[in-house]
Order: sequence, then structure tokens, then C-alpha cells
Amino acid sequence: MTFGCKILHPYKLLEMNFIKEILESEKRLAIPIMTHPGIEALGKIVKEAVCSGEIHYEAIKYLVDKYDTFAGTAIMDLTVEAEAFGTKINMPDEEVPSVIGRLVSDLESVEALAVPNLSAGRIPEYIKANKLAAENIKNKPILSGCIGPYSLAGRLYDMSEIMVAIYIDPDTINILLQKCTDFLISYCKALKQTGTAGVIMAEPAAGLLSNEDCMEYSTKYVKQIVDAVQDETFAVILHNCGNTGQCNDAMIQSGANALHFGNKIDMAEVLRVCPENIVVSGNLDPVGIFKQADKEEVAKATNELLNISKGYKNFVISSGCDLPPHVSTENIDAFFDTVKAFNNQ
Repeated sequence: MTFGCKILHPYKLLEMNFIKEILESEKRLAIPIMTHPGIEALGKIVKEAVCSGEIHYEAIKYLVDKYDTFAGTAIMDLTVEAEAFGTKINMPDEEVPSVIGRLVSDLESVEALAVPNLSAGRIPEYIKANKLAAENIKNKPILSGCIGPYSLAGRLYDMSEIMVAIYIDPDTINILLQKCTDFLISYCKALKQTGTAGVIMAEPAAGLLSNEDCMEYSTKYVKQIVDAVQDETFAVILHNCGNTGQCNDAMIQSGANALHFGNKIDMAEVLRVCPENIVVSGNLDPVGIFKQADKEEVAKATNELLNISKGYKNFVISSGCDLPPHVSTENIDAFFDTVKAFNNQ
């Protein structure tokens, strides 16, 4: 699959830098990772959105138009790249897709594994969604999405098996990780070409590792992707909701312009250790707060996080991961209303 000249949406034409604009903002910016509320508002189901670039784009646009989010976010689908490699996918109507079984299991199968091109599986539909969003959403940046290399390798090799194999057969896993990385570089270059402002790279499986192992089996490969695509027009936002604090340094060492943390992290500690030129984002519980709490509890949790992060200009308030299906509009409204009230103090 080939792509023509780079498409620049009006946000880019104004020569705005996504990271610089955050760091120079006088108010607290909000970017919850959410697409499912837009899918539901359109009367569509998850399966339709993850298979159709048009529906995917329409969900992004609906949410960008409705809410005071600083940026629109694409669907966080951790199966689309694995599917491109040939993994079988379970795709329910109303739930996020999941991987079925394992694709590779030893050195022979890993060496035989072909790195797919960008016409494989649903990759073209995801590129289409990002291109439509970048072309048609004129006033806000759009953030693409992709999986991280270790999380992708785990989906191909089996997550439990790879945790053992990094110790008993590291050479095989490094071959697999390099193939995953080569594909992700190609994919992220195509996403960048659509005109989006950056990519949220979901690497949650790396949060199961020690900092040393995270450096060896995630950061080393994430950095290859960062070096290949990140520049003044395109940011890499490294998301690791599995990290409980032990992988903070490994995330920082990735070179990503921005780091996104899950709800299990101590955000005060993260803000203390992260350099001020790196954007730090998170970390309200997408299930326990956004989905299961009432609007008063959402407002309270949001306000607490805003106060914890006071004084840190590099902080963007967000959900700790993507919002699941069936989060109430009342709770999303409570989040944005609380951020607005905080900024108006």
C-alpha cells in the first residue's frame, strides 16, 4: 500500500507544536483517551467502529466537537497490529477485540514470521480514520494510536509464555521484538503521513517487567520507533498503564515527548521525577471512576488530581487508560466541568 504527499490539517498549517503548546499553556489541559462514547452517541457498536475507518473518524469528530478536550484520540485497539501479522481475533459486537491463541512459539516459527505490509488486516481502515480526522477536524490536534513492541510481541507469542522466554530464550524474543518494531516503524510513519500530531503508543505489558527488563525488552525498541518518527511536528506519547512505579525510569529513557500513566501510579511521584520538558499525563481510573462512580465522585477525584498536579506545567489530566464502553455522559461532563472550574479559579 502506498501513500502520496503528506496531508497537513489546519492545526499543522498554523505551525503549532503539540508538545510546546502544552508546556506553554496557562491553563490545565485535558485529554481523556476516549472513543467509545462517540461510537455509542452515533448509534454504532464497537465492532462497526473497529472495522470502518469512516465510523471510527465520525466517533472522534463527535467527541472533539462536543467536549473541551485539547486533542482527539483514536481508538486504543491492541489487536489491529497482531491481526496484521496473522493472529486470530475475537471481535464481539459491544466489547473491544481480543487475541485468540498464539501465532509463534519457538525460534523456527519466529524466524519464519513475515513482517506484514500496511495492506494487512484492518490497518488500511485505521489509516483511513486518522487521515479523515486530520483532514476534517480543523481546530484541534489528533492523536493516532498503536500498540508498543513488547505488548505486540506478547500477543503473538502469548503473554505468559513471553514472560518466561525472556529469561530462557532471550535471543528468540529479541528477533520477534525487532520484527514487531520494524512493522511499528512502518505503521507509525504512515500514521504520521496522515497529518496527525502524534501517536499514543500503548505498551501496558511492559509494566509487568522490572525496570531493567523493561529497558531491555521494551525501551530499547520503543526508542527505535521514537527516533524514526518523532520530531517537532509529531510526538510519541508512551502509555504504560501496567507500570506501578518500577518502570518510571525506563519510560523516561525511551525519548518519547510525552508519558501517559495508569491509575495505579503515584502521580505526585511521577511528576517529581520526570523532567519538566516531558509531558506527563494520566491517570483517573477509567473503570472505577469514569464508569462505575457517580458524577460527584468523578468531580471529587478530578479535583484531587488537579490539586496534586498544581505547579507542574507539563501535566495533562487524562484517564489512566482508554474509557471503556458505556461510560455515562454525566460522568464525562463532570470531568470537563471540574477542569473548567479549576481553570477559572
